[in-house]
Amino acid sequence: MTYYLYILQSEKNGRYYVGSTQNVNERLQQHNWSRTPSTKSGIPWKLVYTEEFSDRSLAIQREYEIKRKKSRKYIEFLIGSVG
Repeated sequence: MTYYLYILQSEKNGRYYVGSTQNVNERLQQHNWSRTPSTKSGIPWKLVYTEEFSDRSLAIQREYEIKRKKSRKYIEFLIGSVG
């Protein structure tokens, strides 16, 4: 089974959201359909970054690693490294 770390960016206010899931497209829809209270104020969201993992715990570990940095600059570095 494949798991993903994902980063969304709000098209409304530019804020980033970091999460992990098995199905990135379904999760993005949930964020944009107000199913996640913490992201309601930023709708619409767009997917700007993903990383793939073979294990759920690794995806969650990476999610928390990024969140612990509390760094917009680091998130923008990650997004910029994909192009």
